[in-house]
Amino acid sequence: MQRRFVTTRRDKTGLPPGTPIHVGSRPTDPVRFTVFQYGPDSCTEHSPPDAAACTAIERNAPITWINVDGVYDVTAVTQICSALGVHPLVQEDIVNTDQRPKAEDYGSYLYVVLRMLRSLPNGDPAGTPAIVAEQVSLIVMEGLVVSFQEHEGDVFEAVRERLRSGKGSVRRKGPDYLAYCLMDAIVDHYFILLEHIEGRIEPLEEAVVSDPNSDAPRAIQALKRDLLVLRRTLWPLREMIYRLSREGAGAITDDTRVFMRDLYDHVIHVIDLIETFQELAAGTMDIYLSSISNRMNNIMKVLTIISTIFIPLTFIAGIYGMNFSNMPELEWRWAYPVTLAGMAAIALVMLRFFRKKGWI
Repeated sequence: MQRRFVTTRRDKTGLPPGTPIHVGSRPTDPVRFTVFQYGPDSCTEHSPPDAAACTAIERNAPITWINVDGVYDVTAVTQICSALGVHPLVQEDIVNTDQRPKAEDYGSYLYVVLRMLRSLPNGDPAGTPAIVAEQVSLIVMEGLVVSFQEHEGDVFEAVRERLRSGKGSVRRKGPDYLAYCLMDAIVDHYFILLEHIEGRIEPLEEAVVSDPNSDAPRAIQALKRDLLVLRRTLWPLREMIYRLSREGAGAITDDTRVFMRDLYDHVIHVIDLIETFQELAAGTMDIYLSSISNRMNNIMKVLTIISTIFIPLTFIAGIYGMNFSNMPELEWRWAYPVTLAGMAAIALVMLRFFRKKGWI
């Protein structure tokens, strides 16, 4: 079973603060480094072979963006962070992938933690897509943005294309605007996930009504679990974006703060959608339980009617099943067919009565 809320921390137990120990999944892919160096009129892109090559890059462009895929390589992370003068506690948080979204201003740089969510097809044995969270850490300083991801693959390709093509304002603005673009790409992907979730709700609502004995409860539970993961990610993100948009930070300019306020509105919108979908999921489960209850009530009603019809028939059969020696009816030639006809008449009268009452 996948761990969603608690991450094993055995390796960190008893260690002093600021000791970088990787906590989280360890992929098999090698660590990958990507560097963008750009300004208003140019953009270059290359992939250094290791962390040492990243730290040796000449920052001869106005803005440099270093992206690291694979924080499980603690040595590479600490090598880059130490060269930039990043605090040991920040280095510890980068490789500990169980952090909640937050922003910390260290004066010369801003440290931001985000949760990037993606949908995996066939996430469970029933084939239901599962939402997985990946930690993304950003270090924003003068002329430089460094992003750390757990795995290769992200939602930043649109930002990279804007850098390559020069579309938009990203190449004309500072590193704080690039950090905003990365955060905006993550939040925009939340809307895509919610579209997929909305597409899962309608079939469930139809299934619980038309076929209450289906696998709808398992699908509803998976849906509620994914919504809980989203909500757990969005609540601290809302607080963090609010701080960056209102209170400000040394690395965030007033111009970028305006965009942060727009991003905050997007986060609020996502939270509202999540709450709506949570109510729909709860309502769908209520519909399922009501359908099961109604189905059981109908079964019990049929069984009760059958039992009620057989009560007088059983009574008659019981009387003539007694072994008394003096029962004149037993000697009558037409006793058996008359008894059967009477029992059939009683059953028909009772059925007619039940139908008239609307019970069947």
